[in-house]
Amino acid sequence: MSLDAHLQELRKKHEILSRKIEEAQRSPSTDELAIRDLKKQKLRLKEEISRLDG
Repeated sequence: MSLDAHLQELRKKHEILSRKIEEAQRSPSTDELAIRDLKKQKLRLKEEISRLDG
């Protein structure tokens, strides 16, 4: 997989996580721990994207 394709895939995953976080925050039944885990995953993706895109 080329670097550009890898970055594109990471950005897609980041966007999916953003939507999941937004949905989870709107749902009163979602556990705060689950939301925090999603946010950590999103941050790790953002850091990897920044590192590779640097």
